[in-house]
Amino acid sequence: MHINCDTLDLRSFIAVMELGNFHRAAEALNVSQPALSRRIQKLEETIGAQLFERTTRSVAPTAVGREMLPLVRRLLDEFDQSLFSFRDVGLRRGGLVTIACLPTAAFYFLPAVIRRFAAEFPQIRFRIMDLSANDGLTAVSRGEVEFGINLMGASSADLEFTPLVEDPFVLAARRDHPLAAQSVVRWSDLPPHRLITVSRSSGNRTLLDAALAKADVQLSFTYETTHLSTSLGLVEAGLGVSVLPSMATPQGDHPIITVRPLHEPEVSRTIGIVRRRGASLAPAAQHFLDMLMLHWKQGLTKS
Repeated sequence: MHINCDTLDLRSFIAVMELGNFHRAAEALNVSQPALSRRIQKLEETIGAQLFERTTRSVAPTAVGREMLPLVRRLLDEFDQSLFSFRDVGLRRGGLVTIACLPTAAFYFLPAVIRRFAAEFPQIRFRIMDLSANDGLTAVSRGEVEFGINLMGASSADLEFTPLVEDPFVLAARRDHPLAAQSVVRWSDLPPHRLITVSRSSGNRTLLDAALAKADVQLSFTYETTHLSTSLGLVEAGLGVSVLPSMATPQGDHPIITVRPLHEPEVSRTIGIVRRRGASLAPAAQHFLDMLMLHWKQGLTKS
């Protein structure tokens, strides 16, 4: 005998049973109330019995409805678990996760999470495109990658941004530099010194210039580089001090370079996840993104 109902009919029944109200159940399922009522009627016609006693003020389950509830719950639980098992099989068979990531953020965010993910799903491969902010946004928009780790500020209506962390701009200087001896360093302390920064084509430089202009701070840079790592090399050689995001600075104790916060004003960049609006991710990419978000939230909790 063929039973003419589907999982949406059963989920509608569960929602009305749990919420005791057709209006609230329709909102929870994101459907119209007439559509929900039609699904319940369809289910009642299929089993040949009424599931709810309806009045103008209340909805109460019938004896048949109460009897059906544990059975329907078990059926849906088994169905969902079966789908999850198929998803896990797909993850374990193999796949490819493609990410566009700022070079500094790639070092900061990804290794620990990839190591954890690879331990669970060793067949999944990764392609990490370490790109500038603008190129990374383009890669996400064109569908060349599934998602990106990038700066906030995407103006495209096709992209959505989920913030993860604020990354402050700091001062990097040799340990023997006069500014390294100051307990507090302000932007107004910098002009007498040779300054190193990234070029104007960089998203970091665009953000920094805009923030300083808003605060009426004017700086003159002696050296401009394409990559943040190059600016650190110039600092290490004693050619000046560099203003750069904290993520780009040496981690731990460096024998030559030290880092100082910059005040008045505090300037930071917002790092987060960039995705194509409304696009769904492949199971491997979605699972990795979920793990990445959880890892970062746990890190914030511990810090």
